[in-house]
Amino acid sequence: MAASKGLRVAKMPRLTLFYRLMVRPLFREPVRLVLTVLAVAFGVAVVLAIGLAGNAAAGSFHSSMETLAGDNDLEVVAPGGVPESTVATLATYPSALRISVRMEDFAVIEKTQQTIPLIGIDLIAEGSRYVNLNSAEQSPTQSPGTTDDSLLQQLTDPESIWVSSSLKLHAGDRISLLINDRMHNCTVRGSYPDPSGNETAILMDIAGAQQVLNRFGRVDRILIKLPPGAKIEDTQRDLQHVLPAGVEIRPQGTGTEENRKMLAAFRWNLRLLSYIALVVGAFLIYNTISVSVVRRRAEIGIVRAVGASRADVLIAFLGEAACFGVAGALLGLPLGRIMASGAVKLMAITVESLYVSSRPGSIALDPFSILWALLIGVGVSLVSALSPAREAMNVSPTDAMAQGRREYIAQTHMLRDLLVGAILALLALVAACMPAIGGKPLLGYVATILLIAASGYAMPALVSFLSWATCGILKKLIGVEALLAARSLTAALRRTSVLVAALATAVAMMVSVGIMVGSFRQTVVSWMNDQLPADLYLRPAGDPAADRHPTISLDLAEKIGQLPGVSAVDRLRAYEISYDGKPATLASVDLRVLRPYRSSDFFSGRPTEVVLGQLRGQNNVIVSEPFTYKHNVKAGDTLRLALGENKVSFKIVDVSYDYASERGYILMDRETMLRYLPDPTPSNLAVFVAQGASVEAVRSRIQQIAAGHRILIFSDRDLRTEAIRIFDRTFAITYALEAVAVFVAVMGIAGAFVALVIDRRRELGLMRFLGASSSQIRKLILVEAGLLGFLANLAGFVLGYFLSLILVFVINKQSFGWTIRFHWPVTVILGALSVVYIATIISGLYPARVAVRLNPLAVIHEE
Repeated sequence: MAASKGLRVAKMPRLTLFYRLMVRPLFREPVRLVLTVLAVAFGVAVVLAIGLAGNAAAGSFHSSMETLAGDNDLEVVAPGGVPESTVATLATYPSALRISVRMEDFAVIEKTQQTIPLIGIDLIAEGSRYVNLNSAEQSPTQSPGTTDDSLLQQLTDPESIWVSSSLKLHAGDRISLLINDRMHNCTVRGSYPDPSGNETAILMDIAGAQQVLNRFGRVDRILIKLPPGAKIEDTQRDLQHVLPAGVEIRPQGTGTEENRKMLAAFRWNLRLLSYIALVVGAFLIYNTISVSVVRRRAEIGIVRAVGASRADVLIAFLGEAACFGVAGALLGLPLGRIMASGAVKLMAITVESLYVSSRPGSIALDPFSILWALLIGVGVSLVSALSPAREAMNVSPTDAMAQGRREYIAQTHMLRDLLVGAILALLALVAACMPAIGGKPLLGYVATILLIAASGYAMPALVSFLSWATCGILKKLIGVEALLAARSLTAALRRTSVLVAALATAVAMMVSVGIMVGSFRQTVVSWMNDQLPADLYLRPAGDPAADRHPTISLDLAEKIGQLPGVSAVDRLRAYEISYDGKPATLASVDLRVLRPYRSSDFFSGRPTEVVLGQLRGQNNVIVSEPFTYKHNVKAGDTLRLALGENKVSFKIVDVSYDYASERGYILMDRETMLRYLPDPTPSNLAVFVAQGASVEAVRSRIQQIAAGHRILIFSDRDLRTEAIRIFDRTFAITYALEAVAVFVAVMGIAGAFVALVIDRRRELGLMRFLGASSSQIRKLILVEAGLLGFLANLAGFVLGYFLSLILVFVINKQSFGWTIRFHWPVTVILGALSVVYIATIISGLYPARVAVRLNPLAVIHEE
C-alpha cells in the first residue's frame, strides 16, 4: 500500500507538489509573507529609484544648450571665450562650412526663481531655424503690419527674448530676468515648440546677449556644420592649424560628454550604495527560506520517502524564493517610481553643488527598467535561497525528524566559520591597499563585500560567545526570562546569526557612511576656517552651482573699494575650462591685497604667504588636490594651458587641500590672468574691513551703493553656515538610502520573529501549560528582540568602523581625490544606534502578541 502511494506521489506534477509543500503553508502566515515581500520590494524600489533619478538628474545638464546646438559636427571653444576674429577666419575658409555663433550663460526668472539656460544666437542669420520670423500668421514673433526694419529692431533689441513653449509665456509678456548681478526687464517676442520640456531655454540675439552679459569682442562657442562627404577628423585637424593656439576645435558636444564622464563616479557610488537594501533583503530571504526548510523538514522527509526526487525539492524551494522575488519586484516598481520623484530632487542638488549645472529631466519608467527590476528581484531571491534550498534537497527521509541537526552543525562549525571570516577579512585588507582600476575604486568595493561576508561567517561565534557571557548578568538584571531568551538565541544559532547579520549589515553601512559624512563635514568646517580671511564676501544672487560663475559689475567693485572703512577688495575670477579632456576650474586672486593668513593648507606645509608669493607676476600656479589626482600631476610639474589665443606653460608650485568642488581647480595671480584674458570683471569679491571700522556699517554702505544690483553679501560666519547647509543638502540622498536599508532590516526582523514564534509554538505552549504567565511570555520575546538589537548594534558598529576606513581612505580618495580627516560624529552615531535598538524592540511587539495568544492545550495536542 505504501509503495502504491509512493508511486502515485512520484507521478504527482511538480506544480501540485509546489502548491502543497510551499504555497499553501505560506498563506497560513500572511504577516510573515507580507513582510518578506515588502523587504524585497523596498530593496528593488531603492535600486530602481536611484537608477531612474540618476538618469533624470545627471542626464539632463545643459540639455537645452546641446539640443539647440542642432546637427553641427564641430565646435570651437576657448577659456574666457573665442575671439570674434576667429569667426572671420572660419568664414573665409575654402571649404563651405556652416558657422553658428553662440553666447551661453544662465538667467534666473524673478517670478519663479527658476534658473534657465540663456543662449544668444545670430537671429538675423539663423533665427528661422529656431523660431518662425517670417510668417505673421503662424508666429507670434511678428505682428501684422510690422515692417522689416521694425522686425530687425526687435531682433537686435537686448530686451527681446524668445522662450520655449514649456515656460507657458506668450508674445508680449514682460518678464524680469536676473543675469549676472543685474535685473533685466525683457519682452517675450515669441516661442518655439518644446512639448517634452527638454529644450527649455531663453533665446536672444547674440548682440543683445553680449550686451546683457557684458562680454564684448568674444563669443562662447562657434558651431560648425561640415559639407556632405567631409571627414570630421580631417577637417578638425586642418582647421586647428589656422586657428590660434589657445583656441580648441573638437567634436560638437565634447563638453557635455566630459561632464557625463565626470559624473560617472558619483552615479556609480550612489548606485552601489543603493544595493545595501538589496544586500539586507538577501539576508532576509536567506533567513525566510532557512526557516521554511527547518519547519518543513518532516514534510520534506515524507515527500522524499514516498518518491519525490531531490530536484523536485530544490525546485520547490527555489520556486518559493522566485515568488517572493516576482511579488517584491512587481510591488517595487510603483514604489520605486514614487521614491524616484523625491530622489531626483536630492540628486539634482548634489549634481549642481559638486559637478555641473543641472535641471532635472523627466523620470522615464521604460521597459528596460521594468525588466531590470524583475531581474534583480528574482535574481537576488534565487541566489539568497540557493544554500537553504540545497540543504532541503539533501534532507534524507531518515533525518527528516531531526530538527535540531542543523543547529548542531552550526554549533560544531563555529570555529571553522570564524577561520573563514578571518581569511576573508585579510583578503579585504589586501584589496583595500590596491590602486584604482580605470579611475574607479573597484577593489575598494570588493573590500567592503569581503568584510561584510567575513562578518557573516563570524556571526555564529559572536552570538554564541556574547549570549554565554551575558546570560548570568541578564538573569540578575532582568530575570529568568532574560536567561531563557539568551539560551533560546544560542539554541537557534543558525537562524539567529542570519538575523543579526542582516541588521548588522544595515547598521554597519549606516555607521560607516555616518562617519564618512561626519568626517567630511568636519574637514570642510576646519578648511573653511582657514580659507576665509576676509570680513565680507559678495557674489551675484541666484542659486550657486559648481560650474556657474556669474560676474559682478566692475564699476560696483570699484565703488566698494573706495568706501570708508574698506581697506582692500580682492577680486576673484573663475572660468570653466577643459584640461586633458576633463572639466576643471581656472581661477585667480588679487595678490596685491594684503590679508591675514592662518594655518597652511598646502601639501608642502609651507606658510600660505610664502606659497602665494611665488604666484605674484609669475607663470606659476597652485592646483587643488582633486586636480592632481585626476591628472596625475604634482608640485614641480608644468601645465600647458590654453589662454586667450595662446598656449602658455605654467609651473605648479604647490598643491592645496580643497573641498569646494570635485572638478579640481588651477589658481594663479590676477595680474597674470589679465595678461592673457583681459576681462577684469570679477566673479566674487572679498572685502577686508579696516581696523577699527564696523563690519556692519561697511555692510550697510555696500547695500546702499549696490541698490541697482542683485548681489548676496555674506560675513565669514554666514558663508560657513551657507556652505554647511549646501553640504547637508548634498548628502541628504545618502542619509535617505541608509534609512531605507535600516527600515528593510527592522521590517525583516519583525517578519522573522513572527516565524520564530510560530515555529516555537510547542515550546511556548508548554511553558504556558507549566504555569508561565502572559507577561512572562511577552517579556521573553521582547528580551530576545532586545538581545538581537544589541548584538546587531555591536557587530554593526565594529563592522561599520572598518568599513568607514575603506570609505574615507580608499573609495573617497580614489573616486574624488579628497583627503578627509577622520572624525567621530558621536552624537549622530549614538542617536542612530538608539533608534535602531528601539525599532528592533518594537518589532517584537506583534510576535509577542502572537505568542501570548497561543492556546497551550491546542499546541500540546499537536504533539
